[in-house]
Amino acid sequence: MKKKPIFIFIGVSLLWIIGSNYLLENFVPPRYVHLTSHMKEAFYVFIAGWFFYFSLMKKEQLHASREDEKRLATLINSMVDFVNFKDGDGRWIEANQSGLRLFQLENVDYRGKKDSELAEYTDFYGDALRSCERTDEEAWRKGTVTQVEEIIPMPDGSSRTFDTVKVPLFNDDGSREGLVIIERDITERKEMDKLLKANQQRYKSLFDYNPELVYMIDLKGYITKLNPQFESVTGFTAEKTIGKHVTQLVNGQSQKDILKALSSVVNECKPNISEIHVFGKNRNPLLLYCTSVPIIVNGEIEGIIGYGKNITDIRQTEERLRRTEKLSVVGELSASVAHEIRNPLTSLKGFVQLLRMEDKRHQKYYSIMLDELDRINHIVGELLMLAKPQKIQHKEADIQTILSDVTSLLNTEATLHDVQLNFTFLQKKLLIQCEPNQLKQLFINLIKNAIEASPKGGTVKVYICDSGSGKIMITVKDNGCGISKEMLERIGEPFYSSKEKGTGLGLTVSFKIVQSHNGTIRFSSNAGDGTEVVVELPKHSEAMAKQGNILQEA
Repeated sequence: MKKKPIFIFIGVSLLWIIGSNYLLENFVPPRYVHLTSHMKEAFYVFIAGWFFYFSLMKKEQLHASREDEKRLATLINSMVDFVNFKDGDGRWIEANQSGLRLFQLENVDYRGKKDSELAEYTDFYGDALRSCERTDEEAWRKGTVTQVEEIIPMPDGSSRTFDTVKVPLFNDDGSREGLVIIERDITERKEMDKLLKANQQRYKSLFDYNPELVYMIDLKGYITKLNPQFESVTGFTAEKTIGKHVTQLVNGQSQKDILKALSSVVNECKPNISEIHVFGKNRNPLLLYCTSVPIIVNGEIEGIIGYGKNITDIRQTEERLRRTEKLSVVGELSASVAHEIRNPLTSLKGFVQLLRMEDKRHQKYYSIMLDELDRINHIVGELLMLAKPQKIQHKEADIQTILSDVTSLLNTEATLHDVQLNFTFLQKKLLIQCEPNQLKQLFINLIKNAIEASPKGGTVKVYICDSGSGKIMITVKDNGCGISKEMLERIGEPFYSSKEKGTGLGLTVSFKIVQSHNGTIRFSSNAGDGTEVVVELPKHSEAMAKQGNILQEA
């Protein structure tokens, strides 16, 4: 107990004893002196007890308050954040060591001073402290918790970013009670956020602007993300494709191939490179060269990311080059063979004709010999056509007239095979720039093959279509035995034929005629389901300058 309250108690007690005795002796009747004296003593004991009890309680409260202050000081000093308590006038009440070090106020008696007053103790942070006083006023004015980011310069020339929270406290009457300020250094977090955003932007740029198709797939095989190149390659929108299983983009053997590739990435945790056949929006076949790698996060595989390069045109170009090389070899061989055959062939034919005129008994044999010699001559002609580039004189002709002439010529052969030949006309002329005789040879080869492949009582349909994009499509369709996938892959190769007496040159010549007209030819067939051949030819001569494409499709 402090000495001052004791002296007050002693002084008040002496005054009470002297004063009460004086009043008792001079103003209280003698018969009441004894009773009044006891009451005076009892009252003194009560007052003295109340004083000592009050003094003891105040001491305990003061001790508890000091303990709370110690605990609060320990708590805020253990925090790395700057913690500051101010009264309603903005004077500092308490601050932790982090804040004092920050503003270089470690050896300053800060309590009871405002920010502007403490600014006099530090030249470097003077402006920063005066700025704090202005922002405090804004927090008081708003009356709610405010949070702002403040950049505070450092003596070494760098700067630190602080996330500052200010909590204004008010009395019941609305007057200012105090202000709690907490500042957290978020410089490292801001730098990490900046790096993270930069990495995210690099990843987004790499993903969205990659010239190749980029895809992400989860462990169950469902597509989770696609870049914009997906639509330009396949024709499908990314939004409608995300969420689908990868097998929905392919069929047949390709489904097994793609599942095997994904399984290899997940199970072996290593990249997989494979060529996958997919279908575009218009069912056009595409070949993608896919490189798939695992997405590993915290040592666990979370999915697959990969790149798909469209190599359809590359493979078609390689196939055309392969065919061109074969034709080149065949051409060189054909030129020498045709030259060596034609000279003795002319002599043989002349002598047979002479013998036919003189020998009337063996006319049947001479006819067979002349037919076979004509057949040899026809084969030699095809060989020479392959060997020697033909000079083509394009002129305008009606494609329907050409087809009408061909069907009229082959009607007799169709009848002999018990096959019906149907040609569907359009009610208008379809003029194209072409070499009519070569197109006649082309359609004779195609329609004749269709007739020979059809069963008795079968039908060969020939119809024409104007695509409206400057091209004419001619389709020859039969309901014959069809062509196997293996044969389709080799169709058009020189000397490859499924016919017993076939030379394998008819379709080779046909392909070359289509190519010289800058057109395309496609074969679609399944064994037992018939065959459909589609020839697409440009109408105008401007297109003739471009290199033609020859496509095969199973």
